[in-house]
Amino acid sequence: MRAKSAVRPSNKKIYLYLLPGLAIYTFVVLIPLFMALRYSFYKWSGGPNLQFIGLDNFVTLMQDKVFWISFSNNLYIIVMSIIGQIGIAFLISVLLTRSWVKWRQFHRTVIFIPNVLAAVIIGFLWSMVYNQDYGLLNYLLKTVGLESWISPWLDDPNIVMASVTVPIVWQFIGFYLIIFMSAMQNISEELYEAAKIDGASGWKQTWYITLPMLKGTIKVAIMLCIAGNMKIFDHIYVMTGGGPGYSSTVMSQYAYDVSFDRFELGYGSAVSIGMLILSLILILISQLIGRREN
Repeated sequence: MRAKSAVRPSNKKIYLYLLPGLAIYTFVVLIPLFMALRYSFYKWSGGPNLQFIGLDNFVTLMQDKVFWISFSNNLYIIVMSIIGQIGIAFLISVLLTRSWVKWRQFHRTVIFIPNVLAAVIIGFLWSMVYNQDYGLLNYLLKTVGLESWISPWLDDPNIVMASVTVPIVWQFIGFYLIIFMSAMQNISEELYEAAKIDGASGWKQTWYITLPMLKGTIKVAIMLCIAGNMKIFDHIYVMTGGGPGYSSTVMSQYAYDVSFDRFELGYGSAVSIGMLILSLILILISQLIGRREN
């Protein structure tokens, strides 16, 4: 008992250690959240004059077509990111665990590098890639004789969402790759040895051992993917500014436009609260689906 108490600090000390972090979290997250909730009940364009209007902002929000277009754009990015980021990261993780793959550390580093770049830089780089006149993508298509495929990638409403989603998927594959590879290291080698004795091939081992053992990790990855892509902003703001029209507008940018372009700060707060509620609903649905599968 003495040895245990010597290692483990008292509850009072633990609370004191947690206090600075809790204070910062309260100041940075909780207080702005409650302020946004408060302002969402007001008609407010800045300054001291606030007019209480109850739930009118939320009634307007429910009938706001642009808000729901933005939400559908976020959903598109989430679905494509779950398939692209998590799916590709899982496949690459499996490949990097194979004995015949050389230079694994190099591959991991190269794939992870985009994750450390700022979203603004990623958006700027891909804007140059997509440029209709001198962009790299159209140049390559022209070089290989696919002129008919040349498109205004960021100016066509029919393809702009696919165009802006590609850099988002590309940037964060490395993040999920590290998560999956860390989780795979905790799977016992004895399971794979037993599977080899039973004649299971590499992909059968992946399907019957790796995938079931990573279910918990995949659930966490999906939750992170939903939370991250519901607040996506920088990439799209740099590449398209939400256009053409509202075809690539996402909810965080719509909240920004309403608050700081139209100076409807009360309604912008309602948009932010709506975005928070929809994010929590999506995360809850993903957790319920995962629990049912278990």
